This record gives sequence, structure tokens and C-alpha cells, in this order.
Amino acid sequence: MPIPDAGIVLRAPERAFRKGPVAGDREARMKESKLPARDVDHARIAAAVREILLAVGEDPDREGLRETPQRVARMYAEMFAGLRIDPKDHLKTFFREKYDEMVVLRDVSFYSMCEHHLLPFEGRAHIAYLPDGKVIGLSKLARIVDAFAQRPQVQERLTTQIADLLMSELNAKGVAVVMEAEHSCMTCRGVKKPGSVMITSAIRGECCTSPATRAEIMSLLHKS
Repeated sequence: MPIPDAGIVLRAPERAFRKGPVAGDREARMKESKLPARDVDHARIAAAVREILLAVGEDPDREGLRETPQRVARMYAEMFAGLRIDPKDHLKTFFREKYDEMVVLRDVSFYSMCEHHLLPFEGRAHIAYLPDGKVIGLSKLARIVDAFAQRPQVQERLTTQIADLLMSELNAKGVAVVMEAEHSCMTCRGVKKPGSVMITSAIRGECCTSPATRAEIMSLLHKS
């Protein structure tokens, strides 16, 4: 689907608003990205899942559900693996290059978990940055997306956390992150609108202040 001009957030079916950094929020977002690592308490999750099954009127001891609490515990450990990763660790290795043109990585698939309903959302991330002497391997960009995505999230914060980290750790001249995702909390509950896609963007530095750079980014993201 076409990617709208950076800076616009669309939430289907009929909500749109201008997205930009809010003073004081950026430091808080960076602190959130460095939560202390904790081991997953599988037994505690399994016990909670068993209680949920009882609460909805199911029999957790019947054959089909007997191992479900343990399976769900393993699933949450995998879905929330990012809580035990510091995304900055993926930026410890970089290359000093004189290259100062735009770097764009499109269509990075990701999945995350909406923190409001604990339902998954998944989609694609598009990342662009304007280096100032430091570049990183493309796989590191994908790993950064996963490190932030694999935790309880909202898409708005996920987008800005990626942009802020790249801007600060790479000392980039500019960064742009656009993310599009389909949310289960929108498609299988509530309004039940399958196919609706949320698009968020976070634009930093010259990617925001320079009209020419902004236009170049959008041109690269729109190319098929």
C-alpha cells in the first residue's frame, strides 16, 4: 500500500493527526528502552493462564488444554524477548565511512504485542538515515526493530524509540522511521475491521528540517 507523507499517523477507519516529538518525552522513551533484564517466570505465567481458563468457564485439565498454560508461558517468553535485550548492544559495531548519502532499508517485517489488550500486531518497518561518518550493517537495523518490538508496546512509541536510538547512537544527520501494521485488537475484537492498517512515522534532524531531504526519503520509500 502507498506510504503517506512522513509525519502523518493514520488509524483506520477515520482518524488522522500530525505526529511529532513532544518536549520531555524523548528521554522517557529512551529510559523505557533500557528496562532491567528479568528472567521469565514460566510457572507464574502458567498458573495465571490456568486461572484465566477457569474464569472463562473452561476445564484446564481436559486433554486439549492440559499443556496450554506451559505453552502460553513459552510463547510469552518468545514474544517478550526484547525485554531482555538492550537495543544499544546492536550498535556497538559500526564502520567509519565518508559516505554521506541516504541509507534506506525497506520492508523489515516485525511483530509486537499491543500492551492494551495483549494481542499481537505485525507489519513492516521502513528505516532511513543520513550518516555523518558512521554506518552500521543492515542486519543491525532489523535487530533493533525486533529488540524494541518484542515487548509490550504501542506502535507510536515503537516508531519513536527506533528513531531516537539511531539518531543518538549513530550521531546521524537525520533519521526517518515509518511503520505500518495490522492490529489484532482492531481486526478481531471491538470494531472488527480486518485489513485496516495503522501507519506511524518519526522524523528527526535534517530528514525533518530539510524539505529536499524529506522529499528524497519519501521518493525512496515509494519506489517499487
